[in-house]
Amino acid sequence: MQKRTINPWKWQEQRNYVQAVEVKDVSRTLYVSGQTAIDENGISSNADMRTQLSLAIANVERVILEAGYEICHIVRLNIYTTSSAELFQNFDLFQTWAQKNQLQQASTVMEVKHLFETLLVELEVTAVK
Repeated sequence: MQKRTINPWKWQEQRNYVQAVEVKDVSRTLYVSGQTAIDENGISSNADMRTQLSLAIANVERVILEAGYEICHIVRLNIYTTSSAELFQNFDLFQTWAQKNQLQQASTVMEVKHLFETLLVELEVTAVK
């Protein structure tokens, strides 16, 4: 597999994403459902954005690795949140994770009115290898 990032500007590099990712010679594609602050007991009752974002990232990692992929295989990551202001106050969690895993993905952040029950953030990814 070959990946090429398309970045006509440099400002987005501070947020650890790119404008586009071209993938060539892909043998497998993994579409991951939205991952949230859910653990083996169900939905986390913690209403804290930082805790929920941390658990959602851990869940993305768990699904990706369980499927036999690596985090750097993620080419698209969409973030749905009930508060973009709160999300960006805690975005250092995401940035640290992305940098640690050499992640360069196309991304969209969308503020939505409501997620399931008490959820504040949901991460949806596509990975290729």
